[in-house]
Amino acid sequence: MRYLIHCAIAGLLLLASAALVAPAAAQDDLTALLQSLREGNFKQKAIAIEEIAASGDERAADILKALLGGDLYYMKSDKTVVYSRKVGSKYEATAVLDNKTLGAFSKRQLKKIGINNRLRGVLKAKISGLELRHPDVERRLLAAKRLFASGDGDVVTELDGAIAVEKDSGVRTAMAQARASILAFTGDGEAQIAAVTELAQTVSPDSKSLLLKIMQQHEGEKEANAALLAAAQESLDSIEAKLELYSLAETVYFGLSLGSVLLLAAVGLAITFGVMGVINMAHGEMMMLGAYTTFVVQQAMPNNIAWSLPLAIPAAFLVTAVIGMGIERSVIRHLYGRPLETLLATFGISLVLQQAVRSVFSPLNRSVATPDWMSGSLVITDALSLTYNRLYIIVFALVVLAALMLLLRYTSFGVEVRAVTQNRRMAAAMGIRTGWIDSLTFGLGSGIAGIAGVALSQITNVGPNLGQAYIVDCFMVVVFGGVGNLWGTLTGSMLLGLANKFLEPVSGAVLAKIFVLVFIILFIQKRPTGLFALKGRAVEA
Repeated sequence: MRYLIHCAIAGLLLLASAALVAPAAAQDDLTALLQSLREGNFKQKAIAIEEIAASGDERAADILKALLGGDLYYMKSDKTVVYSRKVGSKYEATAVLDNKTLGAFSKRQLKKIGINNRLRGVLKAKISGLELRHPDVERRLLAAKRLFASGDGDVVTELDGAIAVEKDSGVRTAMAQARASILAFTGDGEAQIAAVTELAQTVSPDSKSLLLKIMQQHEGEKEANAALLAAAQESLDSIEAKLELYSLAETVYFGLSLGSVLLLAAVGLAITFGVMGVINMAHGEMMMLGAYTTFVVQQAMPNNIAWSLPLAIPAAFLVTAVIGMGIERSVIRHLYGRPLETLLATFGISLVLQQAVRSVFSPLNRSVATPDWMSGSLVITDALSLTYNRLYIIVFALVVLAALMLLLRYTSFGVEVRAVTQNRRMAAAMGIRTGWIDSLTFGLGSGIAGIAGVALSQITNVGPNLGQAYIVDCFMVVVFGGVGNLWGTLTGSMLLGLANKFLEPVSGAVLAKIFVLVFIILFIQKRPTGLFALKGRAVEA
């Protein structure tokens, strides 16, 4: 037993000594290699560069990058190799071995470690090799994309070695594409044709530009390079077809995004217009107030932007719902059955609300910060990326619509709203307080408009005129889909959003809206009830 204990202690001592000796040995090896860079000829420097790259030392990449960039020096006094950068008239020096700041020196106190063009090629290849074998997947992917753009022929060997050991399929594909982009220019015969064919697997606009450059380069020698030009043309056609498909997908995405914004903006109006028959021109100002509520919430909690947006949603709903109910109780209630007068009254209210906001917040636009979890894009390919803020708005709009449908279908309030919508007098005869339902419905519609303002604050600046940009579109969605029908509002908003985005590249944004408006006018002439008409024994307009 005692013998086993002694053996264990001896083993631990050996491991500890090895752990101490290994860094020291690595330090000595790196010191010797730096000495070769400092004092050796170009041939010895090339050997030292190879050994530094193969050493596995975490400082290797920084040393080689500094040498390539002309930032590797040594002190004339004690031959210490340092990183140096010019600051004013002095050079700040940092020791390579221990990263210790040594201070500022004059140019006469330092000597740059020189390299030639051949060594520059070696350095580029070795630095690329280190980046391609970096433990971090993102660093390896970024290195492969950088090589694709650079077209440096010296790194093909490093790419071959990295591809052979790469386990991540996405990175391996990026490396193969980088290799193909290089060989497409530097390869010979079959290798060049194979590289051009490999480029057809990409959907990057850079690949398209590269193929066009190859075709222009060999245009004067069509007979001698017929096979290469044919392969390049085939690859180019393949890439263009993919780019067109992704462009279509991007247009559909932006159309759905615009449709989601219109859905959020119009769904509240669809309820109030359908139940009460009120043409509410102040609906856009409810969205504007919701956006300003988001701004106020963010100003109240500047250090918690990530939580400010979720908190702004119920806050905007409550603020705009209360204001909407106040408008209904004080003004609109006295104008039922007179749609023209309600239109004029709500238009006046919209002007009052705009001026009130200008007085409180100033007429200048306000910027609302986007939380980190809504920033950036979901990259599908090099040719297609979906911005997170619009993706969240699409999901949010559908969630709001689903919640509203559940409220109207499975609650007593929803049953009463549907009863008033279909036959107001019969509902009143059954004991439903139609006046109170009108007030709550107007508050609900205004609250949903406030929620729409929260979403709008993430894609545009918040200003007094924010709602005016959407009020006409809201009415078009409601009339086109069918007054008071939520499924019609969903369908109408998405169709109009897609139509706008498909027409804009052809006719421009203004003409696209005009075409959509003309289409809706003609459509309503043929189908006055819209896409989805309400059904009932006595549906009121």
